[in-house]
Amino acid sequence: MRHLNTVFHDVQKLIRWSAFDKVVDAHGADDLVRRFTTRQQLRALLFGQLSGASSLRALITTMESHSGRLYHCGATVPKRSTLADANRLRSSTVFSDLFKTMLAGRARGLRRKMTDAVRLIDSTGLRLAGAGAGWARFSAEVCGAKAHIVYDPQAEVPVYCEVSAANVNDVSVAKPMPIERGATYVFDLGYYDYGWWADLDAAGCRIVTRFKRTTPLTDVRACAVGARGSDIISDCIGFLPERQARNRRNPMHEPVREIVVRRANGKPLRLLTNDLDAPAQEIADLYKQRWDIELFFRLMKQTLRITKFLGRSENAVRIQIAVALIAYLLLSSLRKICDVETSHIQLVRLVRGNLMHRKPATRLRPERPKPPLDQRQLSLSFEHA
Repeated sequence: MRHLNTVFHDVQKLIRWSAFDKVVDAHGADDLVRRFTTRQQLRALLFGQLSGASSLRALITTMESHSGRLYHCGATVPKRSTLADANRLRSSTVFSDLFKTMLAGRARGLRRKMTDAVRLIDSTGLRLAGAGAGWARFSAEVCGAKAHIVYDPQAEVPVYCEVSAANVNDVSVAKPMPIERGATYVFDLGYYDYGWWADLDAAGCRIVTRFKRTTPLTDVRACAVGARGSDIISDCIGFLPERQARNRRNPMHEPVREIVVRRANGKPLRLLTNDLDAPAQEIADLYKQRWDIELFFRLMKQTLRITKFLGRSENAVRIQIAVALIAYLLLSSLRKICDVETSHIQLVRLVRGNLMHRKPATRLRPERPKPPLDQRQLSLSFEHA
């Protein structure tokens, strides 16, 4: 009988292990390690993501039940304390660098102008509880973290990730973020900072966000609204106030544009952009596209384990989020290779149900049985025979 690899083994083939080994060597992650290497740690955590394990105990128990086939995948079953120590002590940078390397490999196939690139920025809250979560204390009784994501809606992949405590302001994490010159950045009120907007504007980036209700415009000049019957209520150009707050000067002296859009509930929505020439409907559609990152957050929380954490230390949380993003990229690549019309959540269910089955990962969906021949087709087939 011909040997077949398991689905988990095939999924691992999509990882550039040579690049991962270089990252491990660069950070010295395997120095003084005798048995449980960083590669074994990645395999164990990746198995946990794809199998849906919600705790360290559940992960180890599931791995032990498949120890024979995991051995042929190059994975070993660690002790629970060994994996917990590795998640707490080994640098999370190794896994985040692997995510960046895999992302760079995907980006080479896109080859589009940065002026056409759209970047959606937002964060999602992650609840933590128990010992070790004190670094993310939000109040006397609640601990939580935030995953700050920059998402590419055209490629349907995250391109940047940072983790912080829940009480850290979103714009404080966005300011040190690398800026892609010429890209379009779409974000919400959590990133309301004139200084950061000025940095984006100086880099030739297009900004699409929304005004606070209390923010006025000065020296307003009205523009033509366009076709009647659209959702655009008004369109004008003006300047932001000289100060964002009493003691904060506004470094953004260039004119900006205010577009008021009628929402589905009939209420107006004030949009802000530094693009003075694009059609108002285009700006409105860009802001509406921000919903894609909300769908991405929901998809990650439904299909991958970023709501139940295997460790509560800051390093363990960073590692688990990085491995979840790596798993997302692997599933996204597998979905393209399979070339089947199935949603991401359906693919996750198929992978999870067949993870340790010996079958090609490209043939997860069973072949549909052919419909039975009716009596006329049956008689015709006998006549031709």
